[in-house]
Parts: sequence; C-alpha cells; structure tokens
Amino acid sequence: MPTHKSAEKRLRISEKENLRNRAIKSRIKTLIKRTEAASDQASLKEAISFLDKAARKGVIHPNKASRIKSRLCRLVQKKSEKEN
Repeated sequence: MPTHKSAEKRLRISEKENLRNRAIKSRIKTLIKRTEAASDQASLKEAISFLDKAARKGVIHPNKASRIKSRLCRLVQKKSEKEN
C-alpha cells in the first residue's frame, strides 16, 4: 500500500482508468466479432467509430486502431464481393 498522499491518489486514479480501459477494450473485441459475423456496412461503421474514439482517448495506439479498421474493411469488402 502507498504511504504518501500523492501515491494514494495515483493508485485511485490508476484503478479507475484500468476499469475504464478494460471496458473499452472489451467493447472493441465485441464490435470486431459482431462485424466479422455480420459483415455489413452498419456494423463496420459502428466499429470504426468506436475504434477512433478509443485511439483518441489513448486506450489503444492509433496505429493499432488503423490496422484493425483496415482488416475489417477488407473482410467486409471480400464478403460483399462473394455475395454479388
């Protein structure tokens, strides 16, 4: 346990941030799975929007968000070509 007042505050803040980051990362995984399963433009748009927000908040690296978005776009495009 921290002994200094500032260390106690940092602990409280880091626990709060940890919970927030975990929830956001969990939501990202859910949206990715949903997009892969459905492969439609609506779910893709929702996933891209959320990935951008997560990157802006610093939960994930912007390059990681970009990489995931690119993979999802290619997947959706490939599945839509197969259907037509």
